[in-house]
This record gives sequence, structure tokens and C-alpha cells, in this order.
Amino acid sequence: MGSATTDEIIPFTTEDGRVCNLIHVLGKHSPSRGPVLLVHGAGVRANIFRPPVETTFVDALLERGYDVWLENWRASIDFPPNKWTLDQAALYDHPAAVRIVLEQSGARTLKAVIHCQGSTSFMMSAVAGLVPQVTTIVTNAVSLHPMIPWLARQKLRFAMPIVSHLTPYLNAQWGEHAQGFVPMSLKALVLLTHHECHNGVCRFTSFTYGVGFPVLWRHENLSAAIHSWIKGEFAHVPMSFFHQMSRCVSAGHLVSSGEGLSGLPDDFLSEPPKTDARIAFIAGKMNRCFLWQSQRATYKWFERHMPHSHSLHVLNNYGHLDVFIGQKAARDTFPVLLSALERPNP
Repeated sequence: MGSATTDEIIPFTTEDGRVCNLIHVLGKHSPSRGPVLLVHGAGVRANIFRPPVETTFVDALLERGYDVWLENWRASIDFPPNKWTLDQAALYDHPAAVRIVLEQSGARTLKAVIHCQGSTSFMMSAVAGLVPQVTTIVTNAVSLHPMIPWLARQKLRFAMPIVSHLTPYLNAQWGEHAQGFVPMSLKALVLLTHHECHNGVCRFTSFTYGVGFPVLWRHENLSAAIHSWIKGEFAHVPMSFFHQMSRCVSAGHLVSSGEGLSGLPDDFLSEPPKTDARIAFIAGKMNRCFLWQSQRATYKWFERHMPHSHSLHVLNNYGHLDVFIGQKAARDTFPVLLSALERPNP
């Protein structure tokens, strides 16, 4: 499925020694527009933008003439598990990826489409002034204000510390294949509490990322092929991330992990944003991972600093990741994303 493409993989090493890579997707024709960087979320990989559908978002971008680049940052499941934080990605991964795309393409600027924790960490880079070459950002699900349902807040507050004492990682693959006492115990807990489908990875992602049945998508938005495909697209995510997200949820907006990395603020709302990028905030109204009001809050914050420059788009009948992988996303959501990407800067 999807149009015929060729992938060019470009590895890079960050300043702190982490090996990441970029996937340059080459279509049938030379690009007529500039580069677009796609940034995935937590516990997945760049391939998450390429589900088994007739037209993926990557295909849609290629058809519009864009030069498409996918970033595998340190959270990618293509790499060995590591105890990453949003701060590390913001300071080391995304600025390096932007720089390399510009070097390789010869362009002076680029646009970015960012999702979930790829979005939070990339927005941290933008707010800190680390990616001034990015002129347009389309962010899905969450950016600077992580708002989650009340029950998910309690789970993050009380259950996460307990789980983090038992294991340094959660792995959605345990929903299908669990070995060892902790993985098998967590799989049993998921089987006891999640009866919404027979896909172990799907159910385990709901246990991992919030409270819902399911959390990351609406089942009716996924074809059987997509629902099966996700079994191979989710794996390890470190508890270090959940510790930081708990701090952010408690604060009501993004704050540092406490590592004290130079170049990032402790509080990402403490100063005006150091970016001139025009930002389009996308939110699925049915999102049970991060409430759609998360994006509205960040939109309002940016509008206060740069009025009439940004936009907010709430998508009915969509949740978190189905905005990109839904079986009818090419019809329902891609036009919104593409229009936001192509809107002229003020």
C-alpha cells in the first residue's frame, strides 16, 4: 500500500553521544517544495507515520511536492532502550536533526509535523530558541500544556512510582509476549482490566499511556490491517519519561526533568517563546491520552505573544494517533494538516 518510495537512512550522533537517524523518503519525482520533518512520539518509531493504508501522510506530503524527512530520535524503538527525557531530546536530538536536514537538502528553512512526545520535546526546542530555522510547525495532540483525564492523573500520581520501583521500562510487546515476573504480572493485570479487543499490544498501550478502552485511538477508525500492524510498532518506553510527565502534569505545563541541562529553562512558560514559527495546533476531540484542551491552552499562550499568527483545529471523531493512522485519515484529517502546513506565514 502507499506509493512507491525509496528510503535513504542518514545516521547522526548527538552531542551527548546518542546515535539517532533520519529517513529521507524519496518519491517518484524530485520535490518542488522545501523539506518537512516528521517527528514521532514515545515508544514508537518513525515508521508510525506509514500504516498499511492506501495513502499515508508521507504519501500525501510527497504528492504535494514536499521533501520528506522522518526523524528517529532517542525514544525510537529502533534503538536500544535508554532512560531518555524530553530535555535530552529537546537539547540534543531535534536541533541536530534540523541542522542535518538543512545541510543535506541545501534549504535554509524547513517545516515540521510533530506528534505527542515528539511534539512536547520539539516545542521545548522551539521555545528555547534552538531551532530558529523552523518556520512552520504542525503539532498534534499535545505541546506545552499536558492535560489528562482525572483518573489518568491519579494513575500517574500513585501507580507510576510503584511501577517504576519494579521496572525501569514498560514494553507494549509484553501484551503479546511476556517473560519474567514483572512483565507477566503486568500482562495479567492488563488482561484483567482491558477487554476492549484481542490485540495484546493495543491493550497494553492503553494501560501504559492513560485510562481508556482504548487510549491512543478510536477502534472504529482503524481497519483490521492497521489494528494488526500496530503489534509491531510499539515497544519500550522508560519510566524516566513518566517521572518528567508527572512533574509537568502537576505543574500544568512543561517543566524540566531536573537534570539541569544548560541551554533549557526550568519552566518553559517562564519567558516569551524564542521562535517566530507559525504554529498549527491539532487535537482529536476524542483523545483520551491528552485532552483536546491541552492544545487550546498552548494555542492561547502563543497567541498572547504573537496574536493572529497561529491556529487551532479540533477534529471530531478522532483521538490521539488515529489522526495519522486512521483508515479514513486521508479523507478526514490530512486535508486539515496539509492546509495548516501550507498556510502563508503572517
